[in-house]
Amino acid sequence: MRKYFAEMIGTFVLTLLGCGTAMFLGCNEPAGVVGTAIAFGLTVVAMAYTIGNISGCHINPAITFAVALSGRMSWKDACGYWVGQIIGGIIAGACLLLLTNVVSAPDLTGGLGTNGVANAGGWAGACLVEIIATFIFVLVVLGTTDANIGAGKVAGLAIGLTLILVHLVCINLTGTSVNPARSIGPAIFNGGQALTDLWVFIVAPMVGAALSALVWHCLTSKCSKVSE
Repeated sequence: MRKYFAEMIGTFVLTLLGCGTAMFLGCNEPAGVVGTAIAFGLTVVAMAYTIGNISGCHINPAITFAVALSGRMSWKDACGYWVGQIIGGIIAGACLLLLTNVVSAPDLTGGLGTNGVANAGGWAGACLVEIIATFIFVLVVLGTTDANIGAGKVAGLAIGLTLILVHLVCINLTGTSVNPARSIGPAIFNGGQALTDLWVFIVAPMVGAALSALVWHCLTSKCSKVSE
């Protein structure tokens, strides 16, 4: 239960700080895009070194899916992680709404930092963007956290930097999800088109994560055979 609670807290912090930065800086100018990308990446780094020794700091259902597919955790734990992550994202979405309504903080995204498909040419383009971005991101996660050939204590830094790069590429296309929980919370409270398009930002990251698990399995199996 402690692991699930840690995942809830971590996902809450990621969604609040990442989407909050997008809302208050805006993403229509380069400075806002860079600031938002850095916010998401640095939050992952901070949480990795805060709750990493408790839950592994997935704070992302797509990462949990890939880890479970790779046999590094049980499906029972994966379900617990998913519940914690989604609750954390929803609480963050509620807090973002409160900030705009109670504190009257400006929402320069016009939608609580939600994701969208319009700039990617529709749902097909958005799916392609999110699958590719999630594949790259989760592959780095699997590689850097591998018990045998991973990066050890610097894994959190590598993961956070990769998330920054992914956001820099994708923010102006989809708003960058690569994380269903981060998309679910804001979409629920924003409603409208964001909620209609939400399925894209649940399905596509999970597909990308599954592909990364498959590729990492192939890479490590090949490495094992070569070493033998």
